[in-house]
Amino acid sequence: MTGRRLGTTELTISSLGFGSWSAGGPDWSFSGPPERDAESIAAMLEAFEQGVTWVDTSPNYGRGHSEELVAEALRRTGSPRPLVFTKCGRIWDAPESKPWSDLRPETIRAGCEASLRRLGVDAIDVLQIHWPDPENRVPVEESWGAMLRLVDEDMVRVAAVCNFDVALLERCERVGHVACLQTPMSPIVRDSAGALLEWCRKHSTAVLVYSPMQVGLLTDSFHRGLVEAYGPGDWRRTHPEFISPRLERNIALRDRLVPIARRHSTTVGAVAVAWTLTWPGVTAAIVGARTREQVEGWIEASSVVLTQADLDEIAAAIDSTGAGHGPTAPAGI
Repeated sequence: MTGRRLGTTELTISSLGFGSWSAGGPDWSFSGPPERDAESIAAMLEAFEQGVTWVDTSPNYGRGHSEELVAEALRRTGSPRPLVFTKCGRIWDAPESKPWSDLRPETIRAGCEASLRRLGVDAIDVLQIHWPDPENRVPVEESWGAMLRLVDEDMVRVAAVCNFDVALLERCERVGHVACLQTPMSPIVRDSAGALLEWCRKHSTAVLVYSPMQVGLLTDSFHRGLVEAYGPGDWRRTHPEFISPRLERNIALRDRLVPIARRHSTTVGAVAVAWTLTWPGVTAAIVGARTREQVEGWIEASSVVLTQADLDEIAAAIDSTGAGHGPTAPAGI
């Protein structure tokens, strides 16, 4: 798997990263049998064996459980170990409460220290502010300054942000360079492919895209019956992309990707991931899995080379199905 430089940093990463959200368990608070943990660790190890050099996690994924599983996977790998990307700035008040953004400098530091303990590493390779605070209770300049101090103290190698818009990036950049942004992007959700990617290109900020298969919608195995089988508390039951009329449009787009996948002897999921990697400015894609088999479904994305004809066909499929929102192809392509 080819290596890509992470913006202006000294880190080189594979074009695919392992996303460990599902390893933490459903609905943020972990619940599941021991074999679920074993499957999640096996999936990580499979990805590492296939050339993935980094894993993305967060304290919010299972109230720290995902980080603990990442630590166990790291103990089972050789040297050099995979790089660890985790997050901070989201806390919960009680076991049953949903996390919320607390971007006070002291909370960011405490979160970093807790992640270091759970992960069992001397320094976090990339620490990311997980979400901005919609109520702006703390000026983002103060929060970003706290992140940069963690780098100065060698607790963190690279400070980064997730889910920030251009206005917030500009405010952070005035305090200190934003080395990396994580943002959602798929053939369905394409908003980041416009001004956000352009800002990052202009400022040499690395871009990591997440949910490139749109939470399983853009996979060979997805069908309407899966939505009907989701439990009553499953968040996908109320997500707009899983509800009519968007669901039908998304399935139609997935069906239009099948011939392209067959031409490349790969999966629809791999095509969707490869599509995100064709955008100038995108450094790498984070792809989740809870089993080894799921890893096999997308690992080929790093070697799928989409042609101009493929990209034109995907853009036409997006236009004709009306799926998603945002630019359908990079300018000039």
